[in-house]
Amino acid sequence: MKPERLNAFSDGVIAIIITIMVLELKVPDAPTVEALVKVWPIFLSYVLSFTYVAIYWNNHHHLLHACKHVSGAILWANTHLLFWLSLIPFATAWMVENHTAAIPAAIYGLALLMPAIAYYILQTLIVRTNGPNSRLAHVLGRDIKGKISPVLYLTGTAFAFVNPWISNLIYTAVALMWLVPDRRIERAINEHLEAA
Repeated sequence: MKPERLNAFSDGVIAIIITIMVLELKVPDAPTVEALVKVWPIFLSYVLSFTYVAIYWNNHHHLLHACKHVSGAILWANTHLLFWLSLIPFATAWMVENHTAAIPAAIYGLALLMPAIAYYILQTLIVRTNGPNSRLAHVLGRDIKGKISPVLYLTGTAFAFVNPWISNLIYTAVALMWLVPDRRIERAINEHLEAA
């Protein structure tokens, strides 16, 4: 099977996830600056979650673009990733309603950790299916950010019980780390296209 159908399905699910998050945004209860300031934690939580989903969408796109063959295991691993991504709106909404509480901040950390694990599984299966000598296997290399992120999510989850603001800063730092584009896959695809 070619990856195009899997990519299209994933794009649709991710678009729905983002739509659900948008629908959770609450408008200020009055037409004043004070009312707008009251909803800033809601907006910042939305921005953080939107950023995470966008990072996954972007990296998923590049990963599947470099993939030549899709197996049944890859289909299931992709569905596994989409399941965990679909829980981000729930975790975001709960954290928004209780932004100073430990358990929602910890659950949000777990909602970020599980897609990271699922993405790693998907990436590993794609490399295995496409071969250890494939462009993708060579390009991914050590994947330092991919290995550091789960550790930081676990750290943020633990800090939620000390101070939820610290855990939110950790989650934000990881998102900022991933905003710096990882052009390894894109560069390898472009080099391959230029050589063809």
